[in-house]
Amino acid sequence: MNKANENQIPRRAFLQRSALLAASTMILPLFGNDAFGASSTTQKKKKVPTVKLNNGILMPVLGFGTFQLKEAVCRQSVADAISAGYRLIDTATLYKNEEFVGAGIKDSGIKREELFITSKVWVTDSGYEKCKASFETSLKKLGTDYLDLYLIHRPRGDYKGSWKMMEELYKEGRIKAIGISNFTPEQYADFMLEAKIKPAVNQIESHVFFQQMDSYKDLKKNDVHFEAWTPFAQGRNGLFTNEVLAEIGKKYKKTNAQVSLRWHYQRGTIAIPRSSKIAHITENIDIFDFKLSKSDMSTIAALDLNKTQFPTWG
Repeated sequence: MNKANENQIPRRAFLQRSALLAASTMILPLFGNDAFGASSTTQKKKKVPTVKLNNGILMPVLGFGTFQLKEAVCRQSVADAISAGYRLIDTATLYKNEEFVGAGIKDSGIKREELFITSKVWVTDSGYEKCKASFETSLKKLGTDYLDLYLIHRPRGDYKGSWKMMEELYKEGRIKAIGISNFTPEQYADFMLEAKIKPAVNQIESHVFFQQMDSYKDLKKNDVHFEAWTPFAQGRNGLFTNEVLAEIGKKYKKTNAQVSLRWHYQRGTIAIPRSSKIAHITENIDIFDFKLSKSDMSTIAALDLNKTQFPTWG
């Protein structure tokens, strides 16, 4: 079998897998679009709440991350996630999987306008002209003519030149919202000395062990939405077996992962968990039928080590 055929998902197999996924999910309540933690009304069709960005665009508060997902696994996982109800799909040039993300989106059969697709420009593609070329490549690989959100992946290289190009693409309507990633409050302040358009999002490391309170407060003050990559810390420091999270989860019959994601949701943080397993994909989206108490939130706040779990990324 050639490589092209290996990466194809037969239509019948996709439908069978989607049916299995649908059968394994529980009915989720539908939340309002304007606030996190609002009251709910039970709906048969799962729907992730949205938050309004500083330019008026609505963004899902829970999405599907694709870091380290490759080729056919990536393609199938994206299709499964969309079938489960995810509408925010996050990728990046650095991940080298945009074409497979695009293929998974196509397999899902969901209309493009119902999705919120994010990609990011990498350091080696920074600068005014290079950023434009990288953006065009991302669009081609993803099979779309616009992005809902485009981010500077890291404050390295000529990222201010990249931003000038992104501002132009935004004004042309080719990007619905533009933002940054991995910027500290100090880097953000310096960045804004030249930026003409305020970023809509800053995507940074955040989980119960590194809650990023300085960034959390700074972003909130500046009306920039906080988006958490690696909301589970990739399981580091024993997150999935943490006894504090497990004890909270027992009250609601939820897992450590679900308690973690609900914590992100209630503090107003957008999260993008990743998995290639149907059980985990459906588990991660099933967080809108319970609410953590103030005591629970305080207990989780006390887990903060105020220390990155990914020191090589700093």
